[in-house]
Amino acid sequence: MKASAFVYPWDVNGDPEAPGRIAALGVRQVTLAAAYHSTRALTPRHPRHRIVTAEHAAVLYPSDDRWKGRELRPYPAGDWAPGDAFGEAAAALADAGLEVHTWVVLAHNSRLGAEHPATSVVNAYGDRYPWAPCIAQPATRAYLVDLAAEAAVRPGARGTELESLGWYGLQHLHAHDKTAGVPLGDAGHYLMALCFCPTCTEGYGAQGLDAEELAAAVRAALEPLWQGAPDDGGWAGVEKLLGSRTAKATRAWRDETARTLQETAVRAVRAAAPDGFQILLHADPVTHHVGANPGVDPEHILSVADGVVVPCAGGPGLLTPFAEPGRDGAVVAANLGVVSGMGGSPGTLASDAARARAFGATEIRLYHAGLASDGDLAAVREGLAAL
Repeated sequence: MKASAFVYPWDVNGDPEAPGRIAALGVRQVTLAAAYHSTRALTPRHPRHRIVTAEHAAVLYPSDDRWKGRELRPYPAGDWAPGDAFGEAAAALADAGLEVHTWVVLAHNSRLGAEHPATSVVNAYGDRYPWAPCIAQPATRAYLVDLAAEAAVRPGARGTELESLGWYGLQHLHAHDKTAGVPLGDAGHYLMALCFCPTCTEGYGAQGLDAEELAAAVRAALEPLWQGAPDDGGWAGVEKLLGSRTAKATRAWRDETARTLQETAVRAVRAAAPDGFQILLHADPVTHHVGANPGVDPEHILSVADGVVVPCAGGPGLLTPFAEPGRDGAVVAANLGVVSGMGGSPGTLASDAARARAFGATEIRLYHAGLASDGDLAAVREGLAAL
């Protein structure tokens, strides 16, 4: 069962022992960040530093001339990933015998929203989500498609994994996040993710909805949740809160918007990539879900991409819809946490991987080789050896 470990360039660059240490885990592949959001990351073994602060979303390589004169363009990294940080790390990892695939974060960019507020999702209350670009806006879609093609197809890469290629919503761990005071469930989060920017306003109109009336209906539907009423969750909960016809019309607009963006981005990556280049999407099989693993229709997305990377922190159940009969040849990679301090379970990796395989996984992804402690990495080596 093929395993790949997620890695940042700063885990490798400046640490000559890192490539061999990662290869010794027993993985055949690394998924190396090429475009990534802001983060603060631990580097527990690096000879030069222990904490890396990526101050904003950035590309971790020198971007090319396609961005010349464009208002929306990727930001270069600062001193946390100078120059061609991706290329330097990729070469070192390949020299250690590892296959390198790019890891590309797309519709998740707080700096873009801060500098270009009109690009952001706007909820029913008029609040902007600067971390969440609205994927319906034509200029934003063009930016995301070109970023996907450039960041995915880096020299030496054999494939890519595209994260957050779809709608983003409220669920985002922002700096000193303080949004958990009212426990919104699945239905509440969907309503809080609905965008009311001018482009989405027109989109709802095409579905027969008046955007002002819809925003008022969303606010009215959410009011009991703010007062502590239980969120019934799931799509049935959305229909109960908003009404079936209205809920379905919002979903029709959002599903089509995400689906066409995914199709366009994958086509752009294929056009730029060499033959045999693998394209996977981080995905959730429930189409109304938002975030780093946006909701997709399994049958559709596996007709577009070569496969998916599926979050399994809550168990392997989300794998099943992607592994139905007739989808032979598609990659279904189970994303397993192996950093015990972040809720992962490296000690049960072998049994978790076996269970994922029983639910249809063909490969596994390990989050995250650079963040894990020495003890976690020892458990990963043992678990992969048992496979």
